[in-house]
Amino acid sequence: MSNDQQVDPKLLEILVCPVSHGPLTYDREKHELVSKKAKLAFPIRNGIPIMLADEARSIG
Repeated sequence: MSNDQQVDPKLLEILVCPVSHGPLTYDREKHELVSKKAKLAFPIRNGIPIMLADEARSIG
């Protein structure tokens, strides 16, 4: 998946934050899935969301 492609909306319906179990939103600019509840952003690499807390970056 290149950076200009969107994440499949059905995938966003299925995936939840592994920390808060809350919903995720897609940040197209940074190409990551964001959990506002946990204040974490999970990277997407080669089209695969990396849903590990150790790989997430903290967001303010």
